[in-house]
Amino acid sequence: MTAKENARKETALHAEHAKLGASFTDFGGWDMPLKYQSELAEHHAVRQSAGLFDLSHMGEIWVRGPQAAAFLDYALVGNLSAIAVGKAKYSLICTPEGGIIDDLISYRRAEDTYLVVPNAGNADAVYAAFVERAEGFYVELDNVSAQTALIALQGPESERVLLKLVPAEQANAVRELKYYAATEVTVAGLPVLLARTGYTGEDGFELYLDNTEAAQLWNALLTGDEAVTPCGLASRDSLRLEAAMPLYGNELGLEENPFEAGLGPVVSLPPAKTAKESDFVGKEALAKIKADRAHGGKHGQRVLVGLRGEGRRAARGHYPVLFHGETVGEVTSGQPSPTLGYPVALAYVSVEHSEPGTELEVDLRGKAEPFTVVALPFYKRTV
Repeated sequence: MTAKENARKETALHAEHAKLGASFTDFGGWDMPLKYQSELAEHHAVRQSAGLFDLSHMGEIWVRGPQAAAFLDYALVGNLSAIAVGKAKYSLICTPEGGIIDDLISYRRAEDTYLVVPNAGNADAVYAAFVERAEGFYVELDNVSAQTALIALQGPESERVLLKLVPAEQANAVRELKYYAATEVTVAGLPVLLARTGYTGEDGFELYLDNTEAAQLWNALLTGDEAVTPCGLASRDSLRLEAAMPLYGNELGLEENPFEAGLGPVVSLPPAKTAKESDFVGKEALAKIKADRAHGGKHGQRVLVGLRGEGRRAARGHYPVLFHGETVGEVTSGQPSPTLGYPVALAYVSVEHSEPGTELEVDLRGKAEPFTVVALPFYKRTV
């Protein structure tokens, strides 16, 4: 192993992954399991039963204080003060120019307390932005990323598996937990923050706890039921792509804005006549972008779309998207869909070629292959 590889950060579960024979890869500076045996089997396990993921590379930032809600309303682009205690909200943190620093989830744990979860490679950047934007607000920021483990149990069997490890008196709390909500429970004798969230398109849970107890929880979940399969980043990527969930660095970045990424509803830009006007970093730039897109016509604008391959070859990131031989966009993510049986891709294309049913092509290393614009997501669970 090279010195550079040795410099990768490791989660508290790294030794457990090594015991399971995981193949590792660099992800945002972390040495993470790519797969254990078969990424295809891991993908199907999540769709059909339950998969277990180590997400401990993600960041965790506590925001506390009497102005916690007002601070997050200003620091992020969404109306975080509107979240009820116990609920969660997906949002974005943007630059003053409207570029996307990160997409993240915020959990409101009390009237004056939130847990904000940024992506692994962006945790430091988000915390730095929070520190800068907190000036003038009565809030306390606590970056506990280095002490916190995050384990995800995803798939249709997740609730059943979890209930085997939860005290009987807390069973209803698990059963009644809604999507994008969180509660504190005991799992395998350990106190965890349990959230009904995920990145796979399936029902499932994300469990937050201290690093020192991560291995005990991981092994209890993994060995407590034969339905559970350990899963790595490869299957996580194919699962999130089928569910059309954006990945920072692919679909999202400083060069993208929320409106072209299809995330306009996340931005709190109320009509001018409403009583309450929001104020947040990037508001002026995003309001102008939104107005320009509404009144400037389709020319020169792009939007994120889904593409279905009509052949067997898959598109990959950065491959050109063509219309009658002319480049009209670029693929951001693409691979064969294990669930659907055909290639799928996300791509930014010019607005005039973005309607579902539009026939396009993707340049697959010198050969143009047919793809069709389709509605998103590619896959949606039925129960």
